[in-house]
Amino acid sequence: MILVIGEILVDIFPGYRRIGGAPFNFSYHLKQFGLPVCFISRIGEDETGKEISGFLEKNGFDASRIQTDSRHPTGRVRVHPEPDSAHSFEIIADTAYDHIELPESPDLLNTCSPDLVYFGTLIQRTPAMAARLQRFLDQRSSATKCFCDINLRPDCYSTETVLASIARADVLKLNDAELTQIREMTGRNAGSDDDFIAWLMETRGIEMVSLTMAERGSRLYTPDHCYKAGVPDQGPVADTVGAGDAYAAVVALGYLQNWDPGRILEEAAAFAARICQIQGAIPEDQDFYLPLLHRTTGGSNDGTG
Repeated sequence: MILVIGEILVDIFPGYRRIGGAPFNFSYHLKQFGLPVCFISRIGEDETGKEISGFLEKNGFDASRIQTDSRHPTGRVRVHPEPDSAHSFEIIADTAYDHIELPESPDLLNTCSPDLVYFGTLIQRTPAMAARLQRFLDQRSSATKCFCDINLRPDCYSTETVLASIARADVLKLNDAELTQIREMTGRNAGSDDDFIAWLMETRGIEMVSLTMAERGSRLYTPDHCYKAGVPDQGPVADTVGAGDAYAAVVALGYLQNWDPGRILEEAAAFAARICQIQGAIPEDQDFYLPLLHRTTGGSNDGTG
């Protein structure tokens, strides 16, 4: 079982809206891959919360661990298009997902420990939530791995929280801009990125680092090798929202199923490139997942959520 903790929200684009949030996008993809997912989040008792609940019910997504909050609104993000299909994000403060309640440990959610716990940095934008999440992670079984997805949004993180998150990661996902910021946080600006990542993996006990670099492709680091891939040419880009979440989901899938790192890199890059061809982070047609499923599971998908 994969336990995912974090935000579910509505992305508000010019002219349309989409359900989003990196942890939800990650969870949704894994569910479509046929993996069992437990998603913990929190929404408000408002119209946006009802919109999210309706979407989840329509798509058969297990919402039993999504809490409701009578005091705080559902999360919202205003997405502003920029040149070259990029976007900037205006993230509404003090929303329901900033007040997620957690049990004492991951083991209490299931009869056995989760195989993987996914978490990010946006969910830790308040000191109280950061402390709550880190205490929760520290109670996990030694058999439970942690997947940390770095998402450094303006005014939504601190150096202390980012470094504490990295220290708890077995698998780390970040992009090239975030890598530069983390190098500054650690004071290790000299030397190559490869050398820095090798140092980070060795000193923090990280098994795998996934680095995305936009048009320069992506890399996957293991303790003894760096695998590299370019950007697949799969057609025109609609937008890049959610591409990193899609990439992270395939990295997690490959990690859990013990794929060769080169295969993880190839499949993650291909899936993220296809997400860039649609508007928003989540496909409206579940047939979107069939090409990857046929390559990785022989077309089997029981939709376990």
